[in-house]
Amino acid sequence: MEITDRDRLKKILQTHSVKRGDFVLASGERSNVYVDVRLTALRAEATPLIGSAFVRKMQERGWQPAAVGGLTMGADPIVTAISRQSLEFGLEINGFLVRKETKQHGRRQFLEGLADTNGHEVVIVEDVCTTGGSAVQAIERSRETGLKVIGAICLVDREQGGREAIEQTGVPFDRIFAMAELLAED
Repeated sequence: MEITDRDRLKKILQTHSVKRGDFVLASGERSNVYVDVRLTALRAEATPLIGSAFVRKMQERGWQPAAVGGLTMGADPIVTAISRQSLEFGLEINGFLVRKETKQHGRRQFLEGLADTNGHEVVIVEDVCTTGGSAVQAIERSRETGLKVIGAICLVDREQGGREAIEQTGVPFDRIFAMAELLAED
């Protein structure tokens, strides 16, 4: 059986990012499993796998965004991976980051990375979706600047209401992995 890029990425996530213990999630909920995607997303071997997985998912959905972005800090390495890997697909998908708070100097903005935001189609990306709060905030901030959000994708969906919260904003949702896939033994 051939090992795919998706299989390789899954293995890296399982090895480096899935942690067991007693954790409080960003949502405030407690969990015995924590997925620290940055431990995978910042690994050289995983970066092209992540970027390609997201580009392929956008192609499956028929989404052709001018850019991808998300709430800093979870989305940062994913945005960079997608932007870089889009070139391997003959595309040019730029990236942007959404600040949690407006910048207090310079242009005092929430969005970084795009000079022109008026009407451009974008996809919001996230590392882990639990309740969807970070993605919803990124969607709202992006819309406030004039961007048209055509979709949202997270690398790991904990399946705890994130999809529903995102779809309530009118944005279609997809994922690369469900949490159950990462917890399953091969």
